[in-house]
Amino acid sequence: MRSSWFNKLFNKIGSRQPVSRLILCLIILLALIAIFGSSSVGIIDPAPHVPASLIYTNYRRIKEQAAVDYLELRSVLATGNRELNLCGRETENFVPCYNVSANLLAGFKEGEEFDRHCELLVGAEKCLVRPPKDYKIPLQWPASRDIIWSGNVKITKDQFLSSGSMTKRLMLLEENQIAFRSEDGLMYDGVKDYSRQLAELIGLGSDTEFPQAGVRTILDINCGFGSLGAHLSSLDIVAVCVSGYEVTGSQVQLALERGLPAVIGNFVARQLPYPLLSYDMVHCAQCDIIWDEKDGMSLIEVDRVLRPGGYFVLTSPTSRPQGTQQDETFIWQKTADVHCYASRNKDAIPLCKEEDNDPSYYRPLVRCISGTSSKRWIAIQNRTSELSSAELHVHGKYSGVEPEEFSEDLQFWSSAIKDYWSLLSPLIFSDHPKRPGDEDPLPPFNMIRNVMDMNANYGGLNQALMEEKKSVWVMNVVPTGAPNTLPLIIDRGFTGVLHDWCEPFPTYPRTYDLLHANGLLSHLASERCTMLNLFLEIDRILRPEGWIILTDKLGAIEMARSLASQVRWEARLIDLQNGSDQRLL
Repeated sequence: MRSSWFNKLFNKIGSRQPVSRLILCLIILLALIAIFGSSSVGIIDPAPHVPASLIYTNYRRIKEQAAVDYLELRSVLATGNRELNLCGRETENFVPCYNVSANLLAGFKEGEEFDRHCELLVGAEKCLVRPPKDYKIPLQWPASRDIIWSGNVKITKDQFLSSGSMTKRLMLLEENQIAFRSEDGLMYDGVKDYSRQLAELIGLGSDTEFPQAGVRTILDINCGFGSLGAHLSSLDIVAVCVSGYEVTGSQVQLALERGLPAVIGNFVARQLPYPLLSYDMVHCAQCDIIWDEKDGMSLIEVDRVLRPGGYFVLTSPTSRPQGTQQDETFIWQKTADVHCYASRNKDAIPLCKEEDNDPSYYRPLVRCISGTSSKRWIAIQNRTSELSSAELHVHGKYSGVEPEEFSEDLQFWSSAIKDYWSLLSPLIFSDHPKRPGDEDPLPPFNMIRNVMDMNANYGGLNQALMEEKKSVWVMNVVPTGAPNTLPLIIDRGFTGVLHDWCEPFPTYPRTYDLLHANGLLSHLASERCTMLNLFLEIDRILRPEGWIILTDKLGAIEMARSLASQVRWEARLIDLQNGSDQRLL
């Protein structure tokens, strides 16, 4: 049975016709009502403009945000809440901070011109990145793993013809689709056989035994178009693609379009945005990295992110006496014995002096061995799928998490996600006729695929989605100014990165179905960036018809609601009416 507020909501929106603009999903927000334990909820009708008097009333209520609020209000009032213009067609695949021409002019060379340089990003135009004219909403998972719309990605025909590495499938380019499977369902380039061979090389019977051997998370460097990750996803193994920025034929863009975890990144000069001891395996198949350059700094970075007992897999072509080439695979295993480093000779690479919670946010590469003093030094073979009390104690020391708080967070999200998912149906099926007394059909488990939690805390949203067996993966983002809980998230077996939300996120446009942020707006109030810039970045990342959930203090949410109309979002503000200063948008 629906409650009275649920009926009220359905009557308001049930007969509305679908729109083609970006839709901010009201229903997701309603689902979170149950999170806060409120049975009395007020729905505030959408409005294109929030009166200045109301904004200033709330401005007085949140004095700690005074400086940022003033700048935001001045921006809102100056523009009169008019919609922002669309950017030019040339920005359809625009990724800020990766302007190769500007980087060259600034003096970056030897590969650093392809690196991330947000310090050069000044005076960016405030406009909305538009989709290509042939853009289509991606297919739902798992169909998207095997077929994508060719108009959604930027790739040339020549790049199709040259995509023959071990981890790139021989793709079929049809009229408006890219297919990654043959008609009989077998993979063309033998990824299944390749994965099985890797398992055999480390003493396993098949790749289905990877998790039992401690291999649950893999960093796939220059992943091709995600063949290995697509296969391993069926084995509940998380393979994250990391590859440098590419103007066309982007490995990261195609992987994300297929619904596979991926992020732009390289380690020409700076560390990846991961903590030390993050992955069980690092995989590189024809990844075009010269590992012995710069005194092996790239190899040292691989060692930094690789867990004790983990594997580094390198597949590369080897010349034969007959003049032919054949791919050969080499595997190294990182020692699980931390004491072995004490027996090295004095000329060996020195050991780093660092703490577990040292943030690795694009820091310069260092020529020292990391992690040997870490309390997180646990061999992958000794890890379990759940954090032990000892591991949680270690994380409590560095990130401040208490066992009771961690348990409460787990229960909070476990309950919340059930309510949230069940309440999605009215908007999704708003154009379907219903008879009185009909139950709302539950949304499908694969309704969304690529999810980003912009202020992930302990990764509770990720855990809850997994427990409910939703067909999603989550990019857990820990803001750089927040407590560094990323090592905790990584040790739970989840995907995540550190990120400064005053800068653009390292991904291509239109790569996520759902963005969630709890308390992020208040967090940014003390930073140097504006809410409008954040909304422009969210709009760039979000797919058309994608959803956003924002929960925060009243003043921040009302200001966000005012800005939503400028970026052409449909918005609903939900008052919990429970006496708190929290609202949902």
